Amino acid sequence: MTNVINTGSNAIEFPEPKMISVNGVVLEVFEAGQQNSEKPIVLCHGFPEHAFSWRYQIPALVAAGYHVIVPNQRGYGNSSSPTEVTDYDIEHLTGDLIALLDHYGYKDATFVGHDWGSNVVWNLALLHPDRVNKIINLALPYQDRGEKPWIELMEAIFGADFYFVHFNRQPGVADAIMNENTAQFLRNIFRKNSAPTPPEPGMLMINLARAEKPLGEPLMSDNELAVFVSAFESSGFTGGINWYRNMDRNWHLMADVTPIIHQPTLMIYGEQDTIPKSENLKNIVSNLDVVSLDCGHWIQQEKPEETSQSIIKWLEQHND
Repeated sequence: MTNVINTGSNAIEFPEPKMISVNGVVLEVFEAGQQNSEKPIVLCHGFPEHAFSWRYQIPALVAAGYHVIVPNQRGYGNSSSPTEVTDYDIEHLTGDLIALLDHYGYKDATFVGHDWGSNVVWNLALLHPDRVNKIINLALPYQDRGEKPWIELMEAIFGADFYFVHFNRQPGVADAIMNENTAQFLRNIFRKNSAPTPPEPGMLMINLARAEKPLGEPLMSDNELAVFVSAFESSGFTGGINWYRNMDRNWHLMADVTPIIHQPTLMIYGEQDTIPKSENLKNIVSNLDVVSLDCGHWIQQEKPEETSQSIIKWLEQHND
């Protein structure tokens, strides 16, 4: 079943959601290409996103012969949003994906991540290497685990207003402001072709929620944006922000895991993204290919055709 979403100039077919119980939560899952049951691929969104961010890649991957599985991960969309902060740690987030594979009866799958979804996929490959056959990550390279917990390190480098730090040190403050300004916040964060500017004083996400005039150009049509706005007006932002509130916990949980990834991996960067490329990634990923596209952070939505083509071409080269 597909759900046709009118986006103004054209209609986009998007799968109807299924509610699937896994790992103690219920996930809202969109899937397509069920006939391609020998080639599962799982697409993992970032913050503040939704499964709909993969709308352009889903039909391309189905046409290429894949069973495409796209969850709204815990805290997002109509998926469960547990109240305990620790229920969003890396063991729970990766456990959801493993349970999703078990639900479909798959031994392993190819996993694709963007932004926070990339972080989950990197750690999934380390914690459950036998369940991941290939990795494609966008925007966020593997983050080397340093000697200090993440938030302590970021506070020392970037200060108390850095949004990762603020989310942890002042829980609930940013959530409330973002919830009060959902449409404005999402309109302001989903932009492209914005010239680099020095950061304003204050906390980035709060500034975005309150800014009356956005920078750059809109990333998507008003009707497309309405899908995200509707989802977050229902769920709120706390579930997604709780992922950030587990960064130090994750630092401890991953202490004894050797950061070497053996699966074939494609890393896709946006040349204009503020997240820097990793010079060390080749030392962590033994089988690495890299693609850079002329875009910012929202890679698969800014450059949908180029992203889909890069993914499919790479997958064809790495067919087992």
